This record gives sequence, C-alpha cells and structure tokens, in this order.
Amino acid sequence: MQGNLIDTRLRRCACALAAMAAVAGPAGNAMARDLVVALKTEPSSMDPQYHALTPNIQLSQTLFDPLVCADAEMLPKPCLAESWTASGNTWTFKLRPNVKFSDGSPFTAADVLFTFDRVAKVPNSPSSFKIYMQEITKVEAVNPLTVRITTEKPYPLLPTNLAQLPIMSAKAAAGPAPEGKTTTELNAGTGLVGAGPYKFVSWKRGSEIIFERNPHYWGPAPAWDKVTYRPISNPAARVAALLAGDVDLAEDPPTDDLERLKKEPKLNVVTKASNRIIYVALDQNGEQTPGIQGTNGKNPFLDKRVREAMSLAVDRPALVDRIMGGVATPAAQLLPFPMLGASKNLVTPVKADPEKAKALLKAAGYPDGFTLVLGSPNGRYINDSKVAQTLAAMWTRIGVKTTVDAAAPPVFFKNRDSYAYSAYLAGWGTSTGEMSNTLNSLLVTPNKDKGVGTTNRSRYSNPAMDKLVDESADVMDAAKRGEVLAKASEIAMADFAMLPIHFEHSVWAMKKGLDFTGRADQQTMVQYVTAPK
Repeated sequence: MQGNLIDTRLRRCACALAAMAAVAGPAGNAMARDLVVALKTEPSSMDPQYHALTPNIQLSQTLFDPLVCADAEMLPKPCLAESWTASGNTWTFKLRPNVKFSDGSPFTAADVLFTFDRVAKVPNSPSSFKIYMQEITKVEAVNPLTVRITTEKPYPLLPTNLAQLPIMSAKAAAGPAPEGKTTTELNAGTGLVGAGPYKFVSWKRGSEIIFERNPHYWGPAPAWDKVTYRPISNPAARVAALLAGDVDLAEDPPTDDLERLKKEPKLNVVTKASNRIIYVALDQNGEQTPGIQGTNGKNPFLDKRVREAMSLAVDRPALVDRIMGGVATPAAQLLPFPMLGASKNLVTPVKADPEKAKALLKAAGYPDGFTLVLGSPNGRYINDSKVAQTLAAMWTRIGVKTTVDAAAPPVFFKNRDSYAYSAYLAGWGTSTGEMSNTLNSLLVTPNKDKGVGTTNRSRYSNPAMDKLVDESADVMDAAKRGEVLAKASEIAMADFAMLPIHFEHSVWAMKKGLDFTGRADQQTMVQYVTAPK
C-alpha cells in the first residue's frame, strides 16, 4: 500500500513539474519564478534580535544582511562590510557603498549603531543575541561608511560573532519603546526592513510566510521572485507535500524514507553533516527540582555519580543506527572534532555500561532509582520525540523510571525557559564554528551583564571551566585558542555537566533540477537554492 501511495504521489509530482516547465518556457525565465519551502519548525518571531533560534535566524538572514556573513562552512566573508582591520582592541569596518534597504533608503553607519544598541534592549528574549556582543565596549561612526568597534581586550572572534547580528534600518525600526519597534510590531511586518536579498510580505501563523525579492539588493539577484514558507511539523507530511507537488523543497524528510527518496528520479536529496549537538540538560541549581519523585525531596543531579550513571545508560551508536537511521554521529562532547576547541580526546563516546550505571546510582544513595519526567520538543529536531522515548527506555532499564513530556516547540521552549524541567532534551548549533560559542551559551555560569550563559537552563556552574573559556577570548592564535577551549570542554565532560547524545546530519529533499549546498549550521537559506537552467 505504501509503495502504491508513493508511486501515485510521484506521478502527481511529475505532472506538477511538467506544468511548471511548460509555464516557465525553455529559458525558465518567461514568467516569475516561485519557490515553496516546507519548514519543519515555524519561527517564534520575525524580530531578528528576539530569539537566537535556527528557524528564526534562517529567515532573518534572508531579509537582513549582517556586516560579516558566514559561508556554508561557517567561515566569515565580507557582507555589508566590504573589509575590516584590527589594531589591538580596535576594529575598523569599511561599509559597502551604495547599499539600499528594501524600502529604498540608504544604508549607513547609523544603522549599525542602532542595531547594536538595540540588542540589549529587547525584552524577554528566550536566548539573547547579547552573547554576540561580548567584549564590545564602544561602537562609533567614524563617517557614514566607516564603523569603529572597541573591545575590552583583543578579541579574535569579533568578525565571526558579527555574522549573527543582521543590520536593521534605523529609520524603519525606530519607535517610542526603548528598543524602537517592538517584537510584536516587527512580527506584524511593521519596521521589518532589511538590506538582504528578500523583503517581507506577510506571515499567517501556522499557515504561511511570504517573502518577495528585494529590488534594491546590492548582491547577486536570487533565483526566486517569491518564496512561500509553509510550516509542516510532521516529517511524513512534508514529504507527502513534496511528492504531491505542493512544495518544492522540504527540510528533514523522515530518516526511514531516505534511501527510497534518494532513488526517486524526480527528486534531489542533499545531506550535510552539521555541528548541531543533541544533548540532555540536567538541572543542577538546588535541592528543589521539578518532575522527580522517589528521592526524598533531593535533587539527584547535584551528584556527579548520578549524572555519570545517566550517561553510561545511553547506547549512543545503537540510538544513531536504529532511531536516526545513521543520519547522525554519536557524540562525546558538544562540538564535533576537529572543529576549533573540540578535544581530540573526546572523539568516541564511552561504551554504554548499564551495570556500572546501576552501581553508581546505588553508591549515590538511589539503589531503587527514582522517577523522572524528560522534557522534549516534538518536531524541532530530527526524530526528537523518538530520541527522547529511546533515552527514557534506556534510563528505565537502570532504575530511573522515565516518562517523556513531548510538546510542540513553542510550548517546550516556554517550559524550558521557565525551568519547568529537571531534565530536557534539546539541541544547539554553533553559528561561529568553534567551541567558545557553545560553552559560553550552554555551560558558562549565567551572567546577564556579560551576555554569557544565555541558554544555560541546567544552571551548571564550574569556575575552573569558566576561567578557561574566558581566557580563550584573549588568545589571537587560533590553534592555541583551540587548545584552551579543548581543556575547558574536557573539564565539562568529565563533570557530566550535560549529556551529549549525537550530532545531527541535515537533509533536504527537493524537486529535480533544484539544488542547495547544505550548511553546517543547518539553515535553509533560500537565496542559495538554485533553479533549473
């Protein structure tokens, strides 16, 4: 039955492709070209500074350009800044001339100053962009096309961090609130003006988001006149829409269907290893923690032996093989080696050992285990709820009787950010391509003033690790900086600060003739989707 259904869908897809070709004509440009993308997760906001979340970032970086762009491998390249130089702790950025925003107004240094000033003023950010403003003490406009940035100390990561701060129009985004246009206003499209390849048209929550080509774009014109994003959280439904011809490109098709889809003559499947770590965070803040019973009111995760037991219960290779269909790599740390700051001593996870895990629980005072609720999103990461259920089964075998609370991503993140879970499964993809971003976000002791620990919802704190991460920011030599960060990573992993599970591999399925170079940050950037010639 399944094979007949797929055959039928493929025939419908073929008819749709034929119709598209007939309309477009031999040159493919006789009429406007549209692209329809099936998103696995709808963004939580259109405000480019509200939530540092991939579904948000990949859309904001299509509407807005930053001073520095990151290529598919996370290497910095000129964008709205055509060049930059550093002298000690002073950086000078030469802005690209004759750039216009999508409303036709000119881009100048004033827009850069407005953008950077706004970051800290955005209220209630679930994952603040302040982390990318680390070490910046002053931002000045030397002239309309030159910006000088002073950092507290020599800071080699500045260009890489600036790739995560898309530039807003000071004129369009100004307003009476401290941050100018509010997140609510930007979500409605008011003030949502950028200098990226596309401009905002509309957003119907739960239904579709529409962008159109920016006629004033300074760079090469993208292939598509109009892009429609359709949030479809169910992987099978995304593939069904692709096979039916309702969408042109789908994020993360079901892992069980990949081999079949790769053989379909009407489709093109692109796979890319990513730096996104899927991890389990364990609350280590105090004696009171939710979702746990059978511990006499104690928080078991304050004991390193319990955290180690939880890790030893997980058979990572088996999980990757059976649940992820091989579209992942088992993880022993939070960034894949040999990326900068990843430790060469943490390439292969320790083999699962349920018996040792039980012994550790007994030694920690939990011979009969305890009960646990594991929080998880349902539809944010590849097979996330299935991974959570598998972890629950593995933990139950050692006596930690686990149930899963899987929620839609917006609900999950709201619960996570209000510390409603004692343990939760989530993911993190470093946008800078090195360990400092990951550790500063997930494990460094939270400090709002410094903009670190912004996503440390386990509230882990280790001064020795913090010190190394802080010291790494001064090291201009990349190799030496990597060595310092690797030591910090080793400290955190030896402490079982959180439990790395696997690194995702991203997959995109699309109609034949379309192509897309997969990105290590997993972002679906429509400006890089090519059309049939």
